[in-house]
Amino acid sequence: MKIITILFLFIRFNSFAQSYSEQITKHRENYKNDFLKESNSPLKEDDLKNLHFFDADSTYNILADIEVLKNEKVFKMPTYDGTSKEFTRYAKINFILNGKNAQMTLYKSIALAHNPKYKDLLFLPFTDETNNKETYGGGRYIDLSSKAITDNKIEVDFNKAYNPYCAYSDGYRYPVPPEENDLQIGIKAGEKLFTVKKKHKKQ
Repeated sequence: MKIITILFLFIRFNSFAQSYSEQITKHRENYKNDFLKESNSPLKEDDLKNLHFFDADSTYNILADIEVLKNEKVFKMPTYDGTSKEFTRYAKINFILNGKNAQMTLYKSIALAHNPKYKDLLFLPFTDETNNKETYGGGRYIDLSSKAITDNKIEVDFNKAYNPYCAYSDGYRYPVPPEENDLQIGIKAGEKLFTVKKKHKKQ
């Protein structure tokens, strides 16, 4: 009976791992296709082969405790082109990853908050110890939704971390991750370094 139980759990675990991997594969296919739909995209179809990702790893899909902040003032987050964009600090999240406690801040774009399509969008820019080695030196982003908050928790999947456009080409106005979101661990999940020389955006 014990052997049957162990076998059942093994099959169930493998089925979950395969299902999760397939989910991430589909997410990445959609991610690549979005480059071809976006008129301001830095990449063309032939460039997509130079996009690389860590293997899907469900241990980097974490459930974080979240504390929504109140009465936060609008501030200007610097961008890679030397300008800035307006954001507010929306919430603090706390979680354990690779045995270490971590805290990060979620932000809300002032400009996008007025767009019905993006009014629930939360922005999570971060840096970690893989930067300039396996991943883009300027950090990566994750998109979340305020609607996903349940019982003071929110799912954060680092397998969906992606590069800003400025990882591929100069001339894009994308935010620099604030120092408070510098993780002292290596996030071996999500998008890796783009493997060709950075382009120059056509004006």
